[in-house]
Amino acid sequence: MIKRSITERLQKNIGQVPAVALLGPRQVGKTTLAKAIAKDTESLYLDLEAPEDLLKLSDPASFLSSHNDKLIILDEIQRAPDLFMVLRGLIDKNREQGRKSGQFLLLGSASMDLLRQSSESLAGRISYIEMGGLNVLETGENKKDIQKLWLRGGFPDSYQAGDDNIAMDWLEDLIRTYLERDVPQMGFRVPAVRLRRLWTMLSHLQGEPVNYSKLGGNLEIDGKTVSHYVDILTDLLLLRRLEPWHTNVKKRLIKSPRFYVRDSGLLHRLLGIDSYDALLSNPVLGKSWEGFVVENIHSVLPRRAETYFYRTTAGAEIDLVIKMPSSEIWAVEIKHGTSPKLGKHYSQTCNDVGATRKYVVYGGDDEFPVGDDVNVISLPKLMNKIQSDS
Repeated sequence: MIKRSITERLQKNIGQVPAVALLGPRQVGKTTLAKAIAKDTESLYLDLEAPEDLLKLSDPASFLSSHNDKLIILDEIQRAPDLFMVLRGLIDKNREQGRKSGQFLLLGSASMDLLRQSSESLAGRISYIEMGGLNVLETGENKKDIQKLWLRGGFPDSYQAGDDNIAMDWLEDLIRTYLERDVPQMGFRVPAVRLRRLWTMLSHLQGEPVNYSKLGGNLEIDGKTVSHYVDILTDLLLLRRLEPWHTNVKKRLIKSPRFYVRDSGLLHRLLGIDSYDALLSNPVLGKSWEGFVVENIHSVLPRRAETYFYRTTAGAEIDLVIKMPSSEIWAVEIKHGTSPKLGKHYSQTCNDVGATRKYVVYGGDDEFPVGDDVNVISLPKLMNKIQSDS
């Protein structure tokens, strides 16, 4: 089992608050991590997709109270939103008896925003942690490991598959599971074929602003419906929405968000890219690398960091603007090649957003300065800098 970098943070939160929600896409490794942590304490695991476990919760207050001395792990919590009110009562009762932490670990395959609609009753009693796929610090920092992770994506079963073909077959099965089972079970009435077509279109538009009306015309639906479908994929943590930077800039800016297919393996499967050589010759190469870097950086950001992109209507841009909890601004440009070329106004563009650190992530292994306080840096080295500064 690959050690996940989020482990210590999860253990710390369990020791500090009554309930912790660990959120991430299906098959990303949440259950494996939760069970590994549970080995060190008295625990009870319930899968809310399993009929036998749901039957145990016919009278949830009584059943959960009978295991009051354990860490109770509830998997796929979004399947049973009515449980949140029950958990509130149990947590408050335990508080009166002196137990203030380590009561519930909730695992969910939906976004924080979607879960919060059901979990408002746990305000002040719950901490949220988002878990993504494997990142380059977890799988290995050498070039071959990074190439493998980039092609196959961060789902453990895909990354650790026997070969690329097996990995792509696994990803195809995951896509079908989402479209044919998970989306309907979440209550969304969306034709699977149409949603897959949209997901594929968004893959071609990786890291670009999205014109809902244009996409709707291709799908024979209106732009409002396209927006709803995009929200579904975002809520299921399959797309990342990156908002435009707009603070204290007196320039005409692009105001539409950008979207990234969060897992590079899913992106490649949707586009029919099944080998590293095929990826290198595909027009999506640069944007695929950009999305891969964006997702890896997000996996190590401190909790209260905020991320944006910056682009003016004149074409000046920064791929990723990070506002750290300290209010320090990091500007990150992303280039796939090993000899990155920057626009002559890049430093000024960084100054427009008030950047205190300026980086160019590239496909090489080293770190070296270029231009005005700009550092070219490898992805693993930048991730290590973020962690050491957090």
